[in-house]
Amino acid sequence: MQLSIDDLPMFFGPEHHALAARLRELAPAIARVERVAGAEAARDAAAVAALAEAGLFAHVAPLGGQVDARALCLCREMLGYVSPRADSIFAVQGLGVHPLLLAGSEAQRAQVPAFAAGARIAAFALTEPEAGSDVAAIATSARADGQGYVLDGEKLFISNLGVAGVATVFAQVRGETSPGGRTLTAFWVPLDAPGITVTAQTAIAPHPIGALTLRGVRVPSEARVGQVGDGFSLALRTLDAFRVSVGAAAVGMARRAMDEALCHVTSRVQFGKPLAEQPLVAAHLADCAVDLDAARLLVLRAAHAKDAGAGRSATSAVSIAKLGATEAAQRIIDRAVQLFGGRGVMAGAVVETLYRAIRPLRIYEGTSEIQRTIIGRALVAGPLPDLASLRGEGGVAPPSDGSG
Repeated sequence: MQLSIDDLPMFFGPEHHALAARLRELAPAIARVERVAGAEAARDAAAVAALAEAGLFAHVAPLGGQVDARALCLCREMLGYVSPRADSIFAVQGLGVHPLLLAGSEAQRAQVPAFAAGARIAAFALTEPEAGSDVAAIATSARADGQGYVLDGEKLFISNLGVAGVATVFAQVRGETSPGGRTLTAFWVPLDAPGITVTAQTAIAPHPIGALTLRGVRVPSEARVGQVGDGFSLALRTLDAFRVSVGAAAVGMARRAMDEALCHVTSRVQFGKPLAEQPLVAAHLADCAVDLDAARLLVLRAAHAKDAGAGRSATSAVSIAKLGATEAAQRIIDRAVQLFGGRGVMAGAVVETLYRAIRPLRIYEGTSEIQRTIIGRALVAGPLPDLASLRGEGGVAPPSDGSG
């Protein structure tokens, strides 16, 4: 299978080329999880086992604490191509563990190797019925009580529930505030604790996901990740660390759809010749190629910037990449379905599966609308273009357009 590193090597180092070769070897085994017989839970378990055996979780739970964005993007590009289900589990493992890497205690960070090996699975419990993009609206509470806290609240659309044994849960601490007045705080919560109820949900793209109810859940003070009030920063920094890789997963899905469509139109004969020879079909393929190249370049520029420590400029590039790649992938996969005709909308067809799998990527880890907001604010806050000389200001005459 082809990966972006093949024709865009300038963004990568030698270690990434070695990883790409290994990912190609691993791809067939990961792809088999989608063909496991039985219920969806069996496929979820198979995906976890395959990812663990492949050693891929080490890329989202790095023992050194620093995520290699380009390596992560290569992993998710391959996973998006062969198994969106495995990709989701892989990515959320990173979201769940990353707050420990950012602010965990020594005891909490000592647990990371088990997650890097895939022996344990984590979830990231942020979203609530009334708090999606508006993280500050989180209502789950944590009341200080003796040597610990009591948690109460509802979490919704939490991926990895069903395979995870622990979750990073975000709650508003009552009765305590940070010096800046913030109360949102992260807690490392075992999902078998008394008072926790996990209810499975069904998404359009099958993967483990559910609702989390907390009723009088007691956790020790040692379960707190960082200080009281650090939750908002931890949530945003965690999402920022992994957001560019969402674009990489979208690239993988889009490339698979394009490859499937290309194979179909070159073999399918209509009106006495292969579909590929129809001018409008060729135009669809050309549009797919342009969208795919644009998406790959945006993602790799942002990943390279993150690895280079580009700071605020990287954050803007990441939002551009996430928005551009997921929207482009949606268009590519939609065109692929169109090229398959009736076969493209039959349940179980690869392009039909991808059509459902790509849609959530435009929502999670920051909706397309949130990315547009981030990008727009960055443009307004940045330096304004210097147009003075072109406008004739400062004694320079503007060019004449003949209009008088």
